[in-house]
Amino acid sequence: MTTEPVQETPRRLAWQRRRRSAVRFWQQYRTHRAGLVGLAALTLFALVALTAPLTVGSDVAGVTDAPGSPLQPPSGEFPLGTDRFGRDLLGLVVWGSRVSLLVGLLAAVLSVVIGTVVGITAGHFRGPYATVLMRVTDWFLVMPALVLAIALATVMSRSLGTVILAIGVTSWPTTARLVRAQTLAVESRPYIERAKALGGGHWHVMTRHVLPNVMPLVLAQTTLMISSSVLAEATLAFLGLGDPTVISWGGLLQDAREAGAVSSGDWWYLVPPGIAIAVVALTFTLCGRAVESVLNPRLGVAR
Repeated sequence: MTTEPVQETPRRLAWQRRRRSAVRFWQQYRTHRAGLVGLAALTLFALVALTAPLTVGSDVAGVTDAPGSPLQPPSGEFPLGTDRFGRDLLGLVVWGSRVSLLVGLLAAVLSVVIGTVVGITAGHFRGPYATVLMRVTDWFLVMPALVLAIALATVMSRSLGTVILAIGVTSWPTTARLVRAQTLAVESRPYIERAKALGGGHWHVMTRHVLPNVMPLVLAQTTLMISSSVLAEATLAFLGLGDPTVISWGGLLQDAREAGAVSSGDWWYLVPPGIAIAVVALTFTLCGRAVESVLNPRLGVAR
C-alpha cells in the first residue's frame, strides 16, 4: 500500500517559511546575553502581573480594611512596608504592574500603528500628500511629546483610555520617519516596478510588498517604544493626570509625594515603585536592542 505525498499548497509553504524564519530568529536572539536577561526579567514581570489576582487579591487596594498602620517601615509582616493608608506596599506594587504594563503596551502599539500608517503612505504616494504629512510629523517632532501628552490628559477625562491616547498620539513621529525611509528604500527595488506593471494597485503594493519588508523595523520599534510608554504613563500618573481609581506605579509615587515621604524620610514608599519602573524600562530596552540587532546585523549592537 503506497501513501500519496502531501500536497504542498501555497499556504503550507508560507507557514513553513514563517516557521523557519522564527527558528532562525530565536537562534540568533539566543546569542545576545543582554537580550536573554531582558527577556527573562520581562517574562517574570508578566507572570507577576497575570497572577496578581491570585497572589495578592483584588482587595489589596482597599483603604477601609487596610491590614497595617500608616507608613510602617519594612518588616516581616510587610516586606516593603505600608503606605499612608496602611496598605501593604508589596501587594500594591504587584497589582500596579498590571496597569503600568498594560498602558505601556497599548500606548506603544497605538503609537507604532499610527507611525507605520503615516510612514508607509507618505513613502508610497509622495507628492503634496507626503509633504503635508511630513510637515505635520516635523511639528510633532519639534514639540515635546510629554508636554503634548500632559495637555491632552489635562483637557480630557482622567481615565486609562485618556492616558493611552495621550501617549500614543504624541509619540509616533519617530516611527513614521523610520518607516518612511524604509518604504522609500523598498519601493526603489525592481520587483515593485514589476508589480505595478502587472496591474498591482496602491493597496496591493503597500500591503503585499512594502508592509512585510518594514515589519521587522516596526517590531523592533515597538519593543523600544514600550519602555518609553511605561515611563510616560508613570510621569502622567505622578503629575496627578492618571486614573485615580486604579493602582499604578506612577500613582504610588504620586501618593508618596502627597504623603510627604521625601521630607519625612519614608524611603520604602518611594523606592519599590521607582525601581520597578526603571527595571521594566530597562528590560524592554534590552529586548528591543537585541531584536534590532538580529533584524539588522549591520547595527553592530553589543552582545
